Amino acid sequence: MQLSEAKILIIDDDVDVLSAAKLLLKRHAKLVDIEKNPQKLPFLVTNSDYHLILLDMNFTRDVNSGREGFHWLDRILDINPATKVIMITAYGDIEMAIRAIKAGATDFVLKPWENDRLLTTIQAALDTGNGAISSSPVTANDAKAKEDSKKGKTSADTIIAASDSMQQVLRTSERVAATDANVLILGENGTGKTQLARHIHQHSKRADKPFVTVDLGALSDSLFESELFGHVKGAFTDAKEDRAGRFEEAKGGTIFLDEIGNLTLALQAKLLTVIQDRRVTRVGSNKPIPLDVRLICATNMNIEKMVTEKVFRQDLLYRINTIELDLPPLRERPEDIASLADFYLKQYSKKYNRPVTDISSALIKKMQQYNWPGNIRELQHAIERAVILSQEKTLMPDDLFLKSSGGQPTTATGFDLEDMEKTLIVKALKRFNGNITDAARELGLSRAALYRRMEKYGL
Repeated sequence: MQLSEAKILIIDDDVDVLSAAKLLLKRHAKLVDIEKNPQKLPFLVTNSDYHLILLDMNFTRDVNSGREGFHWLDRILDINPATKVIMITAYGDIEMAIRAIKAGATDFVLKPWENDRLLTTIQAALDTGNGAISSSPVTANDAKAKEDSKKGKTSADTIIAASDSMQQVLRTSERVAATDANVLILGENGTGKTQLARHIHQHSKRADKPFVTVDLGALSDSLFESELFGHVKGAFTDAKEDRAGRFEEAKGGTIFLDEIGNLTLALQAKLLTVIQDRRVTRVGSNKPIPLDVRLICATNMNIEKMVTEKVFRQDLLYRINTIELDLPPLRERPEDIASLADFYLKQYSKKYNRPVTDISSALIKKMQQYNWPGNIRELQHAIERAVILSQEKTLMPDDLFLKSSGGQPTTATGFDLEDMEKTLIVKALKRFNGNITDAARELGLSRAALYRRMEKYGL
């Protein structure tokens, strides 16, 4: 995409930076919006089709740690994983740049910037595919792909489904999509639950309305009501203005509640009331707001067992699983592995400008015999690492690091970083007895970022 066709949003608490950036970019881009308050990001991202967001890493609460920037990056990618985000900061260093890219940012710039360099960085970001797809790919023929492209769909929304089991899931999901029935998606980490939810939304009569994703596992109990239901000014200490919750943001569209099995019984009761009444009341208000949303939920837990053990409400389960879709793990759909590997090969060879174009039949066989505990997400990262490190046009068995191979990776530096990160996460979780908040604080991550890494490593 050319910069002249792009719609850009700039978020920074410095009005001088906002003014300077808009003055520069409005001469080159189709649309440039600016916003000082990051709290408005969810509404702006949900209701506008920005091609790129320039996001400050530090706001008023945090001086130079970048934590707020990572928090808002998480929120942007939760709402729309295809959004390209360039992080901007006056306090950056190489370590923070690497963290931003790993967290899903497309690129990273320091301020004050050189105008020509900033323009080049933005154009490069617009030229790339989705820089941080953490999703599993929805096959379609060429005509359907062109139609999806016109609707703004990206490769992040692609689901590759050659196997009979996945074809059955897709056929059922598309029949369900035509209705407003509540859907519960079950499946292990990394099987593509978010992408299936988006697929249902895109095939529904609500496709032109918002698709709002909420990671319930990343929400603390204290933020649950404010985040989902919204609040009014003065409802609590930091409530400086009225704010719509995620249910309101999804008005007319679909709300996807991921990791619903993580909710406490008390929060389950509050959610059940909203689903039953089809109304939401903001924190600090007594005025109910009617809801017009389609509800899709997901979990990787055995929710029937949780009901039996009385840690999940049976009446809530009845409300959310009018239709239940069970995504098979990758080990049960080996027919899809070659297509998935090729999909990611093309994506990452283009992203990293690598010469790799093919995968050997021996490597395909090796992948089909592997158990894939991390499912599609593990395959995605394995192909990405292999593409980065390979110097040849064809990936061979030795190019791919698989946990069950028992061998050492061909380039230790590339793989040991992943192993070290996983080991640190495991140690932190053990140290704090599985407490996500304390472990995330110890690791210097947001809760959402820690959850994504746990999913990545199948923890």
